[in-house]
Amino acid sequence: MFQLLLACVIAAVIIAVVRWQQNQRGADAPTQPSWQFPAQLDPTDFASSRGQWLVVVFTSSTCSTCADVVAKAEVLASSVVSVTTVDYLEHADLHQRYEIDAVPTAVIADENGVVKRGFIGPVTATDLWAGLAEVREPGSAGTSDGCLSAD
Repeated sequence: MFQLLLACVIAAVIIAVVRWQQNQRGADAPTQPSWQFPAQLDPTDFASSRGQWLVVVFTSSTCSTCADVVAKAEVLASSVVSVTTVDYLEHADLHQRYEIDAVPTAVIADENGVVKRGFIGPVTATDLWAGLAEVREPGSAGTSDGCLSAD
């Protein structure tokens, strides 16, 4: 009988300690928001900004994927499309201003700086071309899994 009473007391103490530890731990950490690209750019922040469309690729020279995205974006340059690369080591202020927390981040903005499409991480040339085509002429490219709309 004494052993049964002792086992119950030990079980109650263990349960009390576990509940106390759970209360001390507090709430679970909040879920972090997913990476986002900026909704608005100031075209005057980008020296090469000219034309009707602005493509900005936020990069870091320490990022191996970034150079590939830059090469794909540079092909988009034309008389109506400006392409600018913003390296973190050279322009950390712009990365902070636009709250860029992942590279590469590529955005397509209109002449007023309103971001119409954005890509975070590796992107195919097809998705970049389709993103630009879609903002220039809605409905022309359909939708692509890699192309996120800011609308």
